[in-house]
Amino acid sequence: MFTGSLPALVTPFKNGELDLAAFEALVEWQIAEGSNGFVPVGTTGESPTLTHGEHDEVVAACVRIAAGRVPVIAGAGSNSTRETVRLVEAARSAGADAALVVTPYYNKPTQRGLIAHFEAAAEVGLPIIIYNIPPRSVVDMMPDTMATLAKNPNIIGVKDATADLSRVAITRQLCGPDFVQLSGEDPTAVGYNAMGGQGCISVTANVAPALCAQMQAATLAGDYSKALALQDKLIPLHCAIFAEPGVCGAKYGLSLLGHCTDEVRRPLVDLGDETKALIKTAMQHAGLL
Repeated sequence: MFTGSLPALVTPFKNGELDLAAFEALVEWQIAEGSNGFVPVGTTGESPTLTHGEHDEVVAACVRIAAGRVPVIAGAGSNSTRETVRLVEAARSAGADAALVVTPYYNKPTQRGLIAHFEAAAEVGLPIIIYNIPPRSVVDMMPDTMATLAKNPNIIGVKDATADLSRVAITRQLCGPDFVQLSGEDPTAVGYNAMGGQGCISVTANVAPALCAQMQAATLAGDYSKALALQDKLIPLHCAIFAEPGVCGAKYGLSLLGHCTDEVRRPLVDLGDETKALIKTAMQHAGLL
């Protein structure tokens, strides 16, 4: 169910407020372009600066507009287990197909603490995908810990943003081939699938949904020559979008395509002129402009 290109959707703003009309149109465009599912209100959705009410509203809007055509994995992470459980409950109530739960940041829990946190989230009854991103959370879930959690029938997979491709094979060995492994890093997504992954929760797919979906389809069909040709088109865009925080780059790219403003909430700020030029050039290279 959770395979291919799954955009980590931006949350459009207009004059400081949610722009749900732009968000709904973005979801429709993404489906038309071939995206295989959505992850609203993750890092790229600016979840740290959304109110709880806004967070729930965006998830509900995504589920409503997707209308079962593609799955929705709702961002539902927090460094508080109690708040994480509430977010997973809200995602379940909204009709999301799964919840993406990040390893708790700032607290720096032990591996035992991670197990307790994710088992509490799993008790809600909605499928849970672990989001392991040590550069942001400062804690790394070890493969052995993931194997323990994989025994829980409600903990079904991982979004791996470690950029360590050996983790894919190790996790496959410890958790089994049915444990869903999704890349959380666009530049290494082709290699991730070659090692046994099934897809990518992608930032670049906000701006280049068709190319990212085609690249993922090629890898899953074993056509790596085609996948590499598509990645050659995309790699400058992957790099340009992350020259500054990725959400800023994705929103700027979408603004050039007319899908939303490039407005972000502080402490994020508008891109510098040099990064804007890089993104424009990369989009031209990919044939998007």
